[in-house]
Amino acid sequence: MKKNEIDLTSGNLFKKIFIVAIPLLVSGVLQLFYNAADLIVCGKFGSEHSVAAISSTNPLINLLCNLFLGLSIGANVVMARSYGSNNKEKCSRIVHTSMILSIIIGIGIGLVGVIFSFTFLTWMKTPEDVIHLSNQYLSIYFLGLPFSMVYNYGASLLRATGDTKRPFFFLLIAGIMNIILNLILVIVFKLDVAGVAIATITSQGISAILVVLCLMRHSGYCHLAIKQLKLHKQELKEMILVGVPAGIQGAIFSISNVLIQSSVNSLGTLVMDGNGASTSLEGFVYTSMNSIAQTGLSFISANYGAKKVKNIYRSILYTVILVTLFGIGLGGLVILFGKPLLSLYVSKNKAIIDIGYKRLIIICSTYFLCGLMDTLAYTLRGIGYSILPTIVSLCGGCGLRILWIFTVFQIPAYNNLQSLSVSYPISWLITTLVHLFLFLILKNKAFHQLKNETELKPINVRN
Repeated sequence: MKKNEIDLTSGNLFKKIFIVAIPLLVSGVLQLFYNAADLIVCGKFGSEHSVAAISSTNPLINLLCNLFLGLSIGANVVMARSYGSNNKEKCSRIVHTSMILSIIIGIGIGLVGVIFSFTFLTWMKTPEDVIHLSNQYLSIYFLGLPFSMVYNYGASLLRATGDTKRPFFFLLIAGIMNIILNLILVIVFKLDVAGVAIATITSQGISAILVVLCLMRHSGYCHLAIKQLKLHKQELKEMILVGVPAGIQGAIFSISNVLIQSSVNSLGTLVMDGNGASTSLEGFVYTSMNSIAQTGLSFISANYGAKKVKNIYRSILYTVILVTLFGIGLGGLVILFGKPLLSLYVSKNKAIIDIGYKRLIIICSTYFLCGLMDTLAYTLRGIGYSILPTIVSLCGGCGLRILWIFTVFQIPAYNNLQSLSVSYPISWLITTLVHLFLFLILKNKAFHQLKNETELKPINVRN
C-alpha cells in the first residue's frame, strides 16, 4: 500500500473516516470560499447586481453538470470496491475509463452550455437588468467545463483509495490562483463578471493538470497511462449502473432548484441578491456534511468489496454521527454570525441582508437533515441499491418542491422567499425517513447475499 493510500477496511474506522474526510471537507470549503470570493469581489468592485448575475446561474450549472458528475460517484464506488478486494487490474481499467469519460462529458456539456445559455436564462425568468451579465458569466464558465470534469473524476479515483490530501493541495493551489486573478481582472482590468469567469476556468485548468500529472506518476492502484486511455465496457457499465441514478438524483434536486430560482427571480433583484448571498454561505455547511457523507460512501463500498459486514455498519454509524455534529454545529455558527457574513457580499445594504438572513435561519437550523438524507442515500448505493434512492429523491425532493411552488407559493400571503425556503427542510425530512425505512428493509438481504458469494461479482445494481 502506498503512503498516500489508506486501508479503509481495518483499524479504528471512526478515526480513519474523520482523517480521510477532513481534507475532502476542507477542499470543498476552499472551493466554496473561492466561489464566495467571486461574489465578494464582484459585489465590492463590479457592476450593480453582479452578485445576483453570478449566483442566479448556479442552479442551471448544477442541473447541467450533476447528472454526469454522478458518474464520478459511480467511479468512486466501483474503484473503492475493487480497491477493497485488491483487484489492481480492474482498478487500472476503472482509472482509464473514468478519465476518457470525463473528457468526453466535459466537452459535450460545455458545448451545450455555451450554445444555449441565454435560452436557459430566459426560461428561468432572469430579469433584464441581470440576464446579459449572467449569460456572459455562464458562457465563459462552460468553456472551462472539461477541466472541471477531469479534476472531479481524477479526485474521485484518488479518494476511493483513501487519498484525500493530494486533491486538497491541488485545489488549494488552483484556488489561490483564482483569487489572485479575480482581483487583477475585476479591479485592475474592470472585466466584472467576465473576469471572474476567466479566473474560474483558469484555476480549474490548473487543478485538472495537477490531478492528471498525479495519476500519471502514481505507482499504485490509480496509475494513469495516456496510451491506455480506453472505455472498458464492463467497468463503464458498472459506473453507469451506480453513477447515473446518483446523477439523476442530483439533477432532480437541481431541477427543483432551477424552478425555485425562477420563483426567486420573479420576486425582484433585491431578493435575488439576498438569496444569492445566503445560498453561498449555506453552501459551506452543506459541503462539510456532504464531504463526510462521500467519505462514508468510500468506506462502505470498500468494506462491501472486502465482505466485512460489521465494518459496513460501523462506517454508517460513524458517518451519521459526524454529519449530524457538523450540520448542527456549523449551521448554528452561520446563523450566529449571519448578518456580518452577509454584509461581506452586499456591503451595508440592510434590506438585502435582512432578506438573506431570514432564509439563513430556516435553512441552517435544519441543514443536518440534508446531511442525513445524503448519508442514507449513499449507504444504499454502497450496498448495491442505486435506483431506489433516486426514485425516493424524485418524489420527496423534486416532486414535493415543485408541488410547493405551484400550490403554497401561489397563495399571496406565502409568495415570498421564506415560503420557498421552508420547502427545503420539509423535503429533507420526508426523504430521509423513506431512505431509512428502505435501508432497514433491504440491509439483511444485501448482507446475506454478500456473505454467500464466494467471489465478489461485477456490480449489478438492484432495484
